[in-house]
Amino acid sequence: MAARQVRSLAQTLRLSSPHTQCVTSRVSHPNASRGFASEHHGPPKVNFWEDPMSPSKWKEEHFVLISLAGWGALIYGSYKFFTGGKKDKSNEKVQEGSH
Repeated sequence: MAARQVRSLAQTLRLSSPHTQCVTSRVSHPNASRGFASEHHGPPKVNFWEDPMSPSKWKEEHFVLISLAGWGALIYGSYKFFTGGKKDKSNEKVQEGSH
């Protein structure tokens, strides 16, 4: 009789711990969504062409691509501006000599 009470108490304690409940729910629902991954916080993100004037609403990957493209254009434009956009002089000499 005492052994049965101890066994039922042990089962009750084991099943009522938070960790066991979490594991039990994962096993019973294999297709259940993961903890915080499915919870959305804040307004939904949009494609950058849907709302181009507010980058805070853009999807993260769109923001990264647009930012990288902007920096690339800025660096390339600065390079061309400060080098004067000079053409290759050896190319011009070859063309003049072939006439």
